[in-house]
Amino acid sequence: MMVDQVDTKKTAKPLRKGALIKVKKNDYLDSLEAQASDLSAPAYIFEGPGEILAVKGDYAQVRWRLPVPDVWLRIDQLENWS
Repeated sequence: MMVDQVDTKKTAKPLRKGALIKVKKNDYLDSLEAQASDLSAPAYIFEGPGEILAVKGDYAQVRWRLPVPDVWLRIDQLENWS
């Protein structure tokens, strides 16, 4: 008799508009986006919070609580801020 296995891993809540986030440092530093940007990323993106303004496909537009431009980052490089 076969028994279906239940996936007991907790899945992360998807990020959506209005979510407070920070950037996953290792994921970002190994990415194509990091290679196309300044040599050293500003510390505030890893500390958070940034707010997601819009989501399109695999990218989210993020606004920081500083006088800096909004940026588009891949969603898999972001995590909930706590």
